[in-house]
Amino acid sequence: MNHRPSIAFAKISTPRKGSVFVLSAEEGDRSDAARACDPGNTLERAFPVAEFTGKFAAVVEVLAPEASSLDRLIAIGVGKVSALDEYAWLKLGGTIAASLRKAADVAVVLDLVGASPSGKDAASLAAGILLRGYSFDKYKTRKDKDNGKAESKKPAKITIHTADPAAAKKAFAETEAVVDGVLLARDLVNEPANTLGPVEFAARAGELEALGVKVELLAEKEMKKLGMGSLLGVAQGSPRGARLAVMQWNGGKPKDTPIAFVGKGVTFDTGGNSMKPASGMEDMKGDMGGAAAVTGLMHALAARKAKANVVGIIGLVENAVDGHAQRPGDIVTSMSGQTIEVLNTDAEGRLVLADALWYCNDRFQPKVMVNLATLTGAIMVALGQHYAGLFSNNDELAERLTAAGQATQERLWRMPLGAEYDKLIDSKNADMKNIGGRYGGATIAAQFLQRFVKDTPWAHLDIAGTAMGAPSSEINQSWGSGFGVRLLDRLVRDNYEQ
Repeated sequence: MNHRPSIAFAKISTPRKGSVFVLSAEEGDRSDAARACDPGNTLERAFPVAEFTGKFAAVVEVLAPEASSLDRLIAIGVGKVSALDEYAWLKLGGTIAASLRKAADVAVVLDLVGASPSGKDAASLAAGILLRGYSFDKYKTRKDKDNGKAESKKPAKITIHTADPAAAKKAFAETEAVVDGVLLARDLVNEPANTLGPVEFAARAGELEALGVKVELLAEKEMKKLGMGSLLGVAQGSPRGARLAVMQWNGGKPKDTPIAFVGKGVTFDTGGNSMKPASGMEDMKGDMGGAAAVTGLMHALAARKAKANVVGIIGLVENAVDGHAQRPGDIVTSMSGQTIEVLNTDAEGRLVLADALWYCNDRFQPKVMVNLATLTGAIMVALGQHYAGLFSNNDELAERLTAAGQATQERLWRMPLGAEYDKLIDSKNADMKNIGGRYGGATIAAQFLQRFVKDTPWAHLDIAGTAMGAPSSEINQSWGSGFGVRLLDRLVRDNYEQ
């Protein structure tokens, strides 16, 4: 079902129908335009009763306001206007979306005393509405109690009244591209594994060709020729074939070296022969959150015509268990030629990324390489679910990622790497083993990945706590959050576009 509201921008005026949102600064101070929407002064009387003082994201609502043809009149507090940044505007949009209910025609009067919100502010507000309004309900077949027909909620039509609608529309064109990338990533993470396996996921990546992305899909035969024994070892227990999707957006200068993003795409993870407990295993449909973020990012960059050359690579497998499945103690040879003793088949994401990272680095020799993966539970023990773990061999890249995370509030916390950890994955029987000791699990996983990146500036983002099942927020009520798309789009925008 598509409940996505339509967004339009118009000059500041007094709406005459539908539900109207007006913004109020601290102490309930409203502009003349906002007051004109309320000729009966119903909000003025409601403010003290509701103890509304214009605090950020506070809401007061009046139904069928006096002396007005409006259905509803809702005031949204913005707090201190001088403190509003991009993410604050997103959250205000989320607050509006949460109050829409079944409204079909909505006006938002974006006018504040002593301030003139920019076109970019209006675009961020609109983005927040879309992000908060997302729901994954395509498989619901609820029946309307009154007529027995399937529910068919019409999307709301939202008009944002702002001082410069032309500037807002222009800014929103780019902002909406990023929103669409986030929503694509959410869709992928939320999709059940029986309908989204490696082949189906690869096909979804292939759809980006419509935006100008060049997409190559490598099947098992091609990967076997390349020597990807590490990735293919994970896939061998499933009848659903593995895929490697290679996406290229060439928006920069023809000879400019690309930047690269690599995503773990385990479309379902049973743990293999080192099987996970049954409780909560259904969540392992989301173990491809890294691949979803990379795919959503490539959509965003192409849709907004980013002036950069970018490569996105996702390794897509299902970690299932049958008589052909990989066993603990097996030794596989990666594309790099390094051998790996697989002591735990549930430490499979790093095996997928080992070959994907090596392939990316060997073929494209990127300026920088960033991988994303729902890799370890250990990172959740360390950081909870409000920060993702950041590991890097390059301080400048780490600082740029951290800054992008602060700007978008998709926050990162840098974790350690070091020789002391690296030696823990040395193996008696192969070049390395895929697990270390009991402690430092997230760092040990990162050390394993570092063995496949050579000297390329690289960062690993462990998003196990933030990509799926993360705490809800003002701009996300979905189990699959789409974490990483806004973060990496900002990284590209601020540092790598021409």
